[in-house]
Amino acid sequence: MHSVWRRTYSRSKPKLERKAEENAQSENAERKLKSNNSAASGGTQKAPSRTVLFFVRRVASNRLPDAVRQWPMDFVLTGLASLLAGFIDSIVGGGGLVMVPALLATFPGAHPATLFGTNKAASVWGTGFAAAQYTQRVQLNWRVTAPAAIAGFSAALAGAWMLTVVSAAFLRQLLPVILVLLLLYTLVKKDLGRHHAPHHTASKERTWAIGIGALIGFYDGFFGPGTGSFLVFAFVRLLGYDFLHATASAKILNTATNLAALALFAAKGHVWWHFAVSMAIANVVGSLAGTRLALRHGTGFVRVFFLLVVGALIVKTSYDAYLR
Repeated sequence: MHSVWRRTYSRSKPKLERKAEENAQSENAERKLKSNNSAASGGTQKAPSRTVLFFVRRVASNRLPDAVRQWPMDFVLTGLASLLAGFIDSIVGGGGLVMVPALLATFPGAHPATLFGTNKAASVWGTGFAAAQYTQRVQLNWRVTAPAAIAGFSAALAGAWMLTVVSAAFLRQLLPVILVLLLLYTLVKKDLGRHHAPHHTASKERTWAIGIGALIGFYDGFFGPGTGSFLVFAFVRLLGYDFLHATASAKILNTATNLAALALFAAKGHVWWHFAVSMAIANVVGSLAGTRLALRHGTGFVRVFFLLVVGALIVKTSYDAYLR
């Protein structure tokens, strides 16, 4: 009879009383633990800090903050997204198509600049490793690529600074139109990028490459989506490169523009380094896998992948510009 009454009473207890009893039980357990430790060490051991006791109490009552309990899943989700982004970006660019939406979905309350900075801190490693892989297998003209990369770095810094002064909202509706034209042109010109045949003199090719680096580098710092794909198309259409040489050159320039953006974000404290490290490792793994696939299958494979990524960019940017 008493046990039935006790169970009925315990169910009807107010929530505040039950929480008070739980706290009292955890505090008693902590005092017993401290007394046992002091007895075992002769009373010379220091008592645990208040921070330690706070987490002991929270773990004992299963009341850790939601953000702390969510961290392992956040690391897994951002790591997987970074892996896929590194794979896509290493072939024709467009990794931001995966990584940025994943970060925005995982951390909806975070400042966008912090998410963009964390993305750059991870993607610059994948892009850099991809560039190193390509340079070992694809012969590049460094007298053309190096000045273009320097121009891209400087212009990306200028674009990032301009973003703090002028809004980039007007580009949202213009970008899908540019991508559609780029896709249609590539589809119509079926031989575009299939053969590596630079059609400029050395000095003129360098001038064109510097212009490409400056223009698209500024765009990357100011707005960003599709930078890798724009670089690949520019090297194919304007310089006569095949898709494999264009991708290799684009990786060098994109590494430079990413470094410029990262420098600005890091200087302003907009990087979550604890997430950036794990994302960078995953991005490098995906990047190495994508680079080896592109080198193994050559220009035809890169061309098809380029068309697929540009098509996905059109869908994503159109949704952001006109439907969201």
